[in-house]
Amino acid sequence: MKKLTTSVIAIVLTSSFVVVNAQNTQSDTVKTQNIREIVVTGALGIKKRQDAVVTSNKVVGAAELNQAASPNLSQALVSKVSGLQINTTTSGVNPSTKILLRGFRSITGDTNPLVVIDGVVSTLTVFNQLPPDVVENVNVIKGQQGSALYGSQGSNGVIVVTTKRGSKSEKITVNLSSSIEFTSAYKLPIRQKLYGQGYPGEADYSDVDYNGTNWVPWENTAWGPAYSDPNIGGQLVEVGLPQANGQFLKTTYSAKNGGNNLSKFFNTGIMYKNGFNVSMGGQDSYTFFSYDRMENEFIIPGDKLKRNTLFFKGGKKIGKFRMDGTFNIIDQSIEQTNANLYAQMLQTPTNIDVRDFQNSGFAGNYSPFVYNPYTFRGNSRGASALTSATGIISLGYEFNKNISLTYNGTLYMMGQEVENHVDGFDASTVRYTIPGTDIEDYPLTSFGFRSLTSSYNKTVSRTRNYYGDLMLNFKYDLTDNLNIVANIGNNITDNYTTTSNVGGTNLKIPGWYNIQNVQNNTPWYALDNTITRTRLVALFANVDLAYKDYLFLNLTGRGEETSRLSVRPTYTTELKNKIYPYYSAGASFIPTKAFESLANNNILNYLKVSGSYTVTGNAVVSAYALDEIGVFPTGYPMTNSSYLLNRNPTNQFIRPEANKTLEGNVSLGLFKDRITIEASAFQTKTNDLITGSTVSTTTGISSLTSNVGKIKNTGFEIDLGITPFKSKDFEWNLKGSYSKYKSLVEDLGDGINEVSLASDSYSIPAGIFAVKGEQMPVIKGVRYERDNNGNIIVDENGLPITNSKYEILGKVTPDYIIGFSTNIRYKNLTLSVTGDYRTGNSFISDTKSLLGFAGALEKTVEQDRSHGYIIPNSVQLVNGQYVPNTTPVLGDGSYQGAADYFSGSYQTAVGEEFVVDGTALKIREIALSYQIPKSVLASTFVRSLSVGVYARNAFVWYAKSNRNFADPETSSVGIGGIAATSQYPTTRVFGFSLNASF
Repeated sequence: MKKLTTSVIAIVLTSSFVVVNAQNTQSDTVKTQNIREIVVTGALGIKKRQDAVVTSNKVVGAAELNQAASPNLSQALVSKVSGLQINTTTSGVNPSTKILLRGFRSITGDTNPLVVIDGVVSTLTVFNQLPPDVVENVNVIKGQQGSALYGSQGSNGVIVVTTKRGSKSEKITVNLSSSIEFTSAYKLPIRQKLYGQGYPGEADYSDVDYNGTNWVPWENTAWGPAYSDPNIGGQLVEVGLPQANGQFLKTTYSAKNGGNNLSKFFNTGIMYKNGFNVSMGGQDSYTFFSYDRMENEFIIPGDKLKRNTLFFKGGKKIGKFRMDGTFNIIDQSIEQTNANLYAQMLQTPTNIDVRDFQNSGFAGNYSPFVYNPYTFRGNSRGASALTSATGIISLGYEFNKNISLTYNGTLYMMGQEVENHVDGFDASTVRYTIPGTDIEDYPLTSFGFRSLTSSYNKTVSRTRNYYGDLMLNFKYDLTDNLNIVANIGNNITDNYTTTSNVGGTNLKIPGWYNIQNVQNNTPWYALDNTITRTRLVALFANVDLAYKDYLFLNLTGRGEETSRLSVRPTYTTELKNKIYPYYSAGASFIPTKAFESLANNNILNYLKVSGSYTVTGNAVVSAYALDEIGVFPTGYPMTNSSYLLNRNPTNQFIRPEANKTLEGNVSLGLFKDRITIEASAFQTKTNDLITGSTVSTTTGISSLTSNVGKIKNTGFEIDLGITPFKSKDFEWNLKGSYSKYKSLVEDLGDGINEVSLASDSYSIPAGIFAVKGEQMPVIKGVRYERDNNGNIIVDENGLPITNSKYEILGKVTPDYIIGFSTNIRYKNLTLSVTGDYRTGNSFISDTKSLLGFAGALEKTVEQDRSHGYIIPNSVQLVNGQYVPNTTPVLGDGSYQGAADYFSGSYQTAVGEEFVVDGTALKIREIALSYQIPKSVLASTFVRSLSVGVYARNAFVWYAKSNRNFADPETSSVGIGGIAATSQYPTTRVFGFSLNASF
């Protein structure tokens, strides 16, 4: 047993007691023969041996994070931690993400885990802006016991980031890193390529009948003649609206680029990433400085991001006093177009080469029903400039060998300006005269073009977040084999944000984007001007017991007050706060160290079992929600002002959601760790779910946010590691993981069976719900009526019969996720591959709906359009029996009937039609690197040099029903499950990297 008198005790606030050898505490990761002796950084920046952790966690090191030169930590972690899902909520030059760790434990709460950087609480924004180059490792603490002392802040798990620090050597070390990568649109929707522009019955330009339809050169839908029609197919025809010279552009009537004409709009995006860091130090001090610059030109021409990051970290120990500090400045600018651009493009018929219209403007576009994408991308744009500064300080003082005092604090300050503008375009001033037709002095608006009103909006936000913890630590040897550590401390979190918003329409001078140039100011009630401040104060206590080197016990307790739950009753000035308790108990036992018969075993070389019980909370209440304030209506009455009763209040006696978790873990090492197995199972019961529910109208209010229900979250994870071959020159490592989670809604309150979480904004009758007795979240919507054989039932007009009541159509979360990776090293050449497979999840696709409307959906050409469209595998009720249906939709067996159906009721009648299988297999990363032998560099000043090539999203396979409509991981809502047309297609990246040290 290593006595405490010769070791440094790590006070691990998120796991068990740990003994760390004093000589190793200067390094974030200690290389030893036994992987369990590796020292990693846990919560609050405290280091611990992996051997002593009592909850489930996963450490991802710098090499794995940077193997494919990922631009941010979220992308770098994808598929590398079992139970960790990272989903994109907005795609683009600077995508935003939501992180879900071990499934849902709340209905309305934020799913993102707590981010801790260098021992102090940070934000997901900083996490995604921090260059992976400056990160030593990321410790994903999945178990609730690991976050117990963070209370409500850590209810969704904790991600602990440890940044690099300078070496002990007084010699200056310089490291350079550089990468260039190329991004391309990879998974564009698959569209039919048999029919082109036109629509039946539209004879303004030509009344020639092409098998039931008309060719229209400016139509935005593909309901025109077949490309195989000998009367028009392959011939040179007019296309689009007349150009500025009054003439038409011409092209062959055929599918361009094999039907994949949209790909010609996208550029090959280029990202440059360059940086360097300098480190040096001494026996009692260290310094580390890093500069990183990233420039990303996205696949949308003109969309770009620039980011500069300055990072400094240093520390010094003087006698019994220790001081560490980190300073980080991030300056970022973004320019991007309106996300509605992609929806405009999706309607483009395949006979159009989009590049032909890049200089045609709105008036000469291929169609008046959509905006010219080349013009639109410059006409409706947004720009943002963000500067943030983070300062972290860590202080420690040892009064004696048994008592010490530590303080960790951070101040995060951020300023951001966001500007959006639209350049106006008055379509009524544009008129056309087309010889040989009835179109004479015809305004563009009469074609259906929607004029654009010029506008300008600017939002300025300022954020100041403070977090600090002060902790008094006691450590004693009770006996030679029994040690105790006790800690008492205080946490303070103080977040402050201001937002100022101005804007309006009708710019006096075109192209001048300034509030002084706005003629019609936006009313104040439609603007976002707020000041928000929240505070959280907590006291905590921690007790760790260690028996010899194989049995560990951890007990924690925390009492928390939050201003979100503070109440000031009516007609009083007294502010009432309530303390909410959180606590945990965890134990770890290592039989291979406890029993001599298991020691030095060549088969089972390591066995560890651990378990824990945890009670945490989640205060998912908005700031000031409990205040008894009225609503300030507009126009009440006329132009007068008044306050009205808030019809959607929050219960002033509301409590945090309570999570009670049981967890068990097993770790095995076989054949000297040639095979490793880690398994974890858990159950979390959440009581007092917070959500809004309808109440009786006699109360005078519409809904009340209160504690109303229960949810049970269960899961299982297993991680397998195999090293089939290992020698000096050749090593092969394989890793695999299996994770399965289930969040079951047990109760939603009296008389409440479901809660709507998100609705589709594209007129699809479907949405995301929490439903009593079902997994959460599920997709509900209008379903087809079917007979006992599963055939769709249609009415006398051939239209599907639907059940107007919403039914469950699928669920958002996968049944399970399988992760896999391999790493093969031959001498100085290393190949790494990472991927995952998930299935059982679904999503609502707005893109599929839009493609159906535009006649681009493959389904629209499964039958000869000239004979209408008969619902496949449908039946009709005839004389009390279901018989195969032969009636075309709308009772119209013509091209017109098919077109009218898909551009009409098909869009809005059935939600089931647009629920798509989210199954996906992805090869996330492939990286090949070569380390130049040291013998080659021996006569140079270069210490090390490596070059590499890599790919991200190298290969992706979707379910058969997902015709590249959307990446199942993207969603326009935070809860997931809805893929809007504003989401750009999946992208693929190929790149080259170079790293050198001097």
